[in-house]
Amino acid sequence: MNLPRVQLTAGEHQIVVHVARSDEERAVGLMHRRELAPDEGMLFMCDTCEVQSFWMKDTPLPLSIAFLEDDGTILKIADLEPHDLEGESSGDPVRFVLEVNQGWFRERGIAPGCRLAGPPFLG
Repeated sequence: MNLPRVQLTAGEHQIVVHVARSDEERAVGLMHRRELAPDEGMLFMCDTCEVQSFWMKDTPLPLSIAFLEDDGTILKIADLEPHDLEGESSGDPVRFVLEVNQGWFRERGIAPGCRLAGPPFLG
């Protein structure tokens, strides 16, 4: 899919993300992708603020997932394994979910409570 891209920042770290807004775009996500550039990811913008769950069906990449508040603050980070059908839940209601290469957050010292900045987020 040819999705719009935006740049997000976390402190001095930058990442360019594909933005998935529609049901179809969110359903496809990163399925079948075999690689992501080191500072590339996908931001899922959900229609409503609710508990979100993501799984890795047909996704061969190991990913890290972050569930974000409306202002870009990270509530939860988890690692996802390729093709895992179990899924990961945000636990709390959110509208934004970010997937990146597994370890991206850890390698940059980014943890829950850190805030991402960029056009999608309030404030």
